[in-house]
Amino acid sequence: MTALLEATNLNKSFGGVHAVGDLSFTVNQGEILGLIGPNGAGKSTVFNLINGVIAPDTGKIVFDGADITGLPPYTVARRGLARAHQIMQPLLGLTVLENCMVGACFGRENMGLGDAREAAREVAESVGLGARIDALAGSLTTGGKKRLEMARALSARPKLLLLDEVLAGLNPTEIEHMIETIRGIRKSGVTIFMIEHVMRAIMSLSDRIVVINLGRKLAEGLPREIAENPDVIKAYLGDSKLLATAEEAS
Repeated sequence: MTALLEATNLNKSFGGVHAVGDLSFTVNQGEILGLIGPNGAGKSTVFNLINGVIAPDTGKIVFDGADITGLPPYTVARRGLARAHQIMQPLLGLTVLENCMVGACFGRENMGLGDAREAAREVAESVGLGARIDALAGSLTTGGKKRLEMARALSARPKLLLLDEVLAGLNPTEIEHMIETIRGIRKSGVTIFMIEHVMRAIMSLSDRIVVINLGRKLAEGLPREIAENPDVIKAYLGDSKLLATAEEAS
C-alpha cells in the first residue's frame, strides 16, 4: 500500500513530562487507521504534532511525499490535511453554510466565495446537515455540532482527515448514524486517522489500529489482533471487555 502519512521517531516533552516517546507509524492511502489508548496516553498530542499545533522535539512527519514537520496548521491545511477536534469549535454566530465555507476558503483548493458556497452545500448535505444549512451553528445540538465540526474539515477537501473523538457525547442512535457517515467519507476517497474511545465503533471502522500508552507504541495490528493482545487488555481496560467488543463489532 502507498503511505500517505509517515511519522518517524516522534518525541515531545512538556517540562518533565514525556508526552510522546520515539513514536513511529504510517497511515496508508485510502484506509481508516485507529489510534487508541488510556486517558492521558498522548493521543491528542500526536494529532497536535501532525497538524502543526505543536512541533516535535525530534522526529519527522512526511505527508503526501513532503516533509511537514513543524509547519503551522494553516500550511498543513493547504496541503490537504484537515482535522475535526474533540472539543467542538464552531463559529457560533455564523450559519452552518458559512462555517463550512470557512473550511473551503482556507483548505487545499483555496476556493473563492462562489465555489466555497457550492462545496459547503455539498458537504453539509453529505453529513446530514442539509436541512439546517441556514441555521446558526450555536443553535445545533451536540450531535449537530459534531457533524458541523466534521463538515467544516471536509469542506477543506482534505486528502487525510483527522477525527478526534467525534463520537464522544453522542447517544447510541447518533453514534450509528455517525459511523455510517464516516464510512461514506472513506468511500468518497478520503483517508481517515481517528482517535476514539467508543470501542465498538473503532473496532468496526478501522482497517488497522495503533495503541499507545504513556506516549509510546504498545501495539499495532488488525482490530482482532489488538483485541486479543494481553498487553493492550491490561493497559487499556484491564479485563476482557475489549475482546468482547471486537467480537460484537465483527
